[in-house]
Amino acid sequence: MPVKERYSSDVEVFLSHQYDQGADLWTTPDNRLIKGAPFSTLESALYLLELGVASTEPVLQKTAELIFDAWQEDGRFKLYPQGAVYPCHTANAASVLCHMGYAADGRLQKTFRHLLAIQHTDGGWRCNKFSFSRGPETEYSNPHPTLMALDAFRFSDGLNKEPALDKAVDFLLEHWTVRNPIGPGHYGIGTLFMQVEYPFRNYNLFLYVYVLSFYNRAKSDRRFLEAFKALEAKTVAGRIVVERVVPKLAGLAFCKKGQPSPLATARYHEILKNLGEKGRETVLGH
Repeated sequence: MPVKERYSSDVEVFLSHQYDQGADLWTTPDNRLIKGAPFSTLESALYLLELGVASTEPVLQKTAELIFDAWQEDGRFKLYPQGAVYPCHTANAASVLCHMGYAADGRLQKTFRHLLAIQHTDGGWRCNKFSFSRGPETEYSNPHPTLMALDAFRFSDGLNKEPALDKAVDFLLEHWTVRNPIGPGHYGIGTLFMQVEYPFRNYNLFLYVYVLSFYNRAKSDRRFLEAFKALEAKTVAGRIVVERVVPKLAGLAFCKKGQPSPLATARYHEILKNLGEKGRETVLGH
């Protein structure tokens, strides 16, 4: 495994949790692929990739097969054996598989078409699951699932070509202005959102800027530039310092709270690369 020595113990921690849910590959006997967070099947696969484990390693190849077992003929992913299939499930599964190198797979191509077909009128993706109230704010799409859909689509041929993706970008940029909790999941932009969370898992400033930096629609937009400046202001000597991490991962070397993270900083450098020299000059006010 091409893993830096300093993170080999972190890899071992994730591998040690493979059977926590009663079956192999971080899942349950009935294949609940998002149960047991942050040591669920989907999250564990992403974190191992982040730590440098190659997608060709047997453990990740088998995990990809397990996730594809949840794929439906209409392009959706059914991550629980019973219950509704939500757009967020499909977006999350597609994102993980794209990170694993399967964006060109025919099944994911069908998933991309499905996601475009169910895009909400405001440009985002919306899960009809009401965990809170059902006020007018719930008529909006869900910002985090929309961000995850865009994370998947950035691996597709539609990146910076498909107008529907520009609409999704516009929806998320508008949320930077609105800030209020919106969508059935009540996603807001407040104190928690503005804390740098790593590794990527929730709707927060770092993930927001990272994903949107791949989209030309966002790069020159004032709202995106404001978000980038907010993130840039949090860096220390050009490095990303982790402000928030899920407690169960707090002891791992790659994401220690209050300390600079080389891997998180590498993601930040991807943002700078995506912006290019002209974009960086604009953002930094030169």
